Amino acid sequence: MRILNSFTEGFKIALSALKTNKIRSILTALCIIIGITMVTIVDSVTTGMDITFEKSMSMMGRNVVYVEKWPWGMGGEYKWWEYRNRKEMDLEYVDQIRDYSRYASNVTGAANRGTTIRYQEKSAEDVGLSGTTANYLEIQGLNIADGRMFVQEEVRSGAKVVVIGNTIRESLFELENPLGKKIRIGGQKFTVIGVLVKQGKFMGLEDADNRIIIPISAYGQIYGLRYGLQIGVQFPDQATLREGEYELEGIMRRIRQLDATEDNDFAMNKPEAFKQQLEGMKAGIYAVGFILSGLSLLIGGIGVMNIMFVSVRERTKEIGIRKAVGAKSWEIMTQFLLEAIAICLLGGVIGVVLAGGLTILINQAFVAVMNVSVVLLGFTICTIVGVVFGFIPAYRAAKSDPIESLRFE
Repeated sequence: MRILNSFTEGFKIALSALKTNKIRSILTALCIIIGITMVTIVDSVTTGMDITFEKSMSMMGRNVVYVEKWPWGMGGEYKWWEYRNRKEMDLEYVDQIRDYSRYASNVTGAANRGTTIRYQEKSAEDVGLSGTTANYLEIQGLNIADGRMFVQEEVRSGAKVVVIGNTIRESLFELENPLGKKIRIGGQKFTVIGVLVKQGKFMGLEDADNRIIIPISAYGQIYGLRYGLQIGVQFPDQATLREGEYELEGIMRRIRQLDATEDNDFAMNKPEAFKQQLEGMKAGIYAVGFILSGLSLLIGGIGVMNIMFVSVRERTKEIGIRKAVGAKSWEIMTQFLLEAIAICLLGGVIGVVLAGGLTILINQAFVAVMNVSVVLLGFTICTIVGVVFGFIPAYRAAKSDPIESLRFE
């Protein structure tokens, strides 16, 4: 009971000291606030990235390899001039790969660019335009919310039909039914025949619904197909994908008529490559965030230690009186340790609240999701900092001589 009463009394004294010195306590906890805020935000951003990663990858299709002129994520050992003289992809490769491959379940061709589209007096800029074959949605894992996708016959005839994303529907048509309406793309009229299911943002950055899809033949009539063609090859499952990659590489080398000694003059890109980039980004965020957080907590801990030395000195006579009436050394130490912990927890509470607000703001532009476990971690860190940096002042208070303390003025 005495131990429980000592902790309860020490906690009350700690709260009373914080209440008496509000401004001093908050200023002392300032670096703790910064450190906890940064720890929480770093975890919120990386958690948000993990949550959105799977959804974003599904937007690029499952078990898909993209054959292109350029590799994704060029940098480091890659040099752009090593690829610029490669031959472009040809739409005929789609049929050739489909005929030669034993493993591929779907093969599609697509060309992409940004454009401006118009409907009556309204317009939408920086819209992602894709000219594709009829089976494009199957590889991309996309679905139609209203209307339909164009069919192979419309691709062959170069029909002026278009499937639009949800953002285009909202910005151009508002409350109107877009199906059957005419929009202008590259100066030509296209009839809206379908609307895609809402996708959201790709990796929390790019609006995946700000897009339109037209037959690749119609795309070629407007923009040509000499540059930027992408061939998507899908496999039934992950096990088949591993075998299919080797087969696809051999098929492309045969199509390109490459000798055994020649390097590939094409790139085989996989959505999984983004996972490596994601891990690299997360590692960078963790490194910078935790280094700065660690420095803030260290400086904050030193500030707590300093103010606790001041507090011990200010209350020297109080310590002498408590010892004179029978208080044990461990009770004195507990009192000052609890006060140091209380200051740090005050910083932790303010830091978590501040991080919560910043997480909401960050989520508007990127991705951030606050995790309950990191809040508990933050309070644990605050307690550890309070114990570590409050121990020496508390120990000095506990070991002070009661006679000398009573004489202190």
